[in-house]
Amino acid sequence: MKVNKRGMVAAGAIAIVSALTLAGCSTGSGGDDSSSGGDSGGTLTVWVDAERVDALQGAADAYKEKTGVTVKLVGKSVDDMKDDFIQQVPTGKGPDVVMGAHDWLGELSTNGVVAPIELGDSSEDYLPVALQAATYEGTVYMLPYAVENIAVLRNADLVPEPATSFDDMVSKGTFVVEQGAEGNPYHLYPFQTAFGAPVFGTDDSGSYDPTDLQLGSEGGFAFADWLGAQGAAGTLNTDIDGEIAKQQFLDGTAAFWLTGPWNVGAATEAGINVEIDPIPSPTGETASPFAGVKGFFVSAESKNKVAANDFLVNYLGTEDVQLELFKAGNVLPALTAAADTAASDPIIAGFQAVGADAVPMPAIPAMGAVWQFWGVAEAAIINGEDPQTTWQKLVDDVTAAIE
Repeated sequence: MKVNKRGMVAAGAIAIVSALTLAGCSTGSGGDDSSSGGDSGGTLTVWVDAERVDALQGAADAYKEKTGVTVKLVGKSVDDMKDDFIQQVPTGKGPDVVMGAHDWLGELSTNGVVAPIELGDSSEDYLPVALQAATYEGTVYMLPYAVENIAVLRNADLVPEPATSFDDMVSKGTFVVEQGAEGNPYHLYPFQTAFGAPVFGTDDSGSYDPTDLQLGSEGGFAFADWLGAQGAAGTLNTDIDGEIAKQQFLDGTAAFWLTGPWNVGAATEAGINVEIDPIPSPTGETASPFAGVKGFFVSAESKNKVAANDFLVNYLGTEDVQLELFKAGNVLPALTAAADTAASDPIIAGFQAVGADAVPMPAIPAMGAVWQFWGVAEAAIINGEDPQTTWQKLVDDVTAAIE
């Protein structure tokens, strides 16, 4: 089930904030990592992935020149950023803006550490899935900059044409997908959605509804039977982890590999003639992968929210800056114009085409209960456990955990 476009913020252009107005604002959230404005325009402190500081420096410089506000870019480890942000914001420390993933949103919102963002008319300029992911319970909380999803990498020297269905794919050559002893439902989700079995349904606003668990739908049990059949046939195998899947594609043992853009470089460096294909459906219905969206959040305790919103929407939300971020990470930009420019590369174009059918990974807190049991149940089914009984236990366990 495709997630509907969620509620948008009210239309209306965001006013460019003048340096004079900003000079009257407080200068950040305080604390060691926060701003301590040394000039009349104040300071915004922005935590970013250390690898993307250089990509944002031009925007930071341009913003200071235009408004007088200094943008202090602080490179942080992605592994620590979310927890540090959640811990520091309530104390008045931390940044005005933090870079992060959309599936942080449930936790950030529950902890009350993020503020809404006003996109105005620019909301129409983003890929629909990016805007969906940036929205939580009808409110936009993130300025998206990148969209990431899996697709099928095909060795075009082994198989010249794309597969028309899942069965057609496995008849043309060996297919590999990362699993492992505890399964990997992220990679299998496109096949699950093809059976009409998303994890959660949606409410009237298009947001995921934790009270509407769709794992237990008729489609969920049909998917479980399919998983068991693929395990028995050897098409899906929990002995295949990420490294083994990669190696089999790189050495030509496998012609098809379901993975993300993060693995394309290894394949092209190995001399593989890579084509990016849609994910072939086992049912004839669309196989929709999860989309992961990256972006920027404004601290709920920032004393300069107006400047932070302005910097995000009118500077980081521009084609030039989103393309700079694309160059730093080679991930499809969230801004449609930048995505279309980046898609001049056929690899990026392939992921963009598959991503048009992607759905945001649920950011609601209830998703934690799903991950706890989901992969283990799928692995058990692949390894020969009764599909119906095992899937029912999964549904019961997740329901109990959510309640």
